Amino acid sequence: MEVEVAYARPDRQRIVTLQVPEGTTMSEAARLSGIDELFPEINLDEIDMGIFGKVVKKPAEHPLREGDRVELYRPLKIDPKQARLNRARKKG
Repeated sequence: MEVEVAYARPDRQRIVTLQVPEGTTMSEAARLSGIDELFPEINLDEIDMGIFGKVVKKPAEHPLREGDRVELYRPLKIDPKQARLNRARKKG
């Protein structure tokens, strides 16, 4: 089956399309994609993953379906609530 693995930084993004056997998990697909070689900062054992914007808590146990896109999420630099509070303080 065909799936995609995606990762993005502000300066660069990549979507890798690959063929995997049925029953392949998110973690396995990420490893097979080689995306961690393109982006050395990725630690596939620790990075958060999701499918089409929905975070999956246990990617090593989550089997993929035809057409799924595994997304690798960078850690947040600042909590979104704190960022909004900082912007509000600047305005006021």
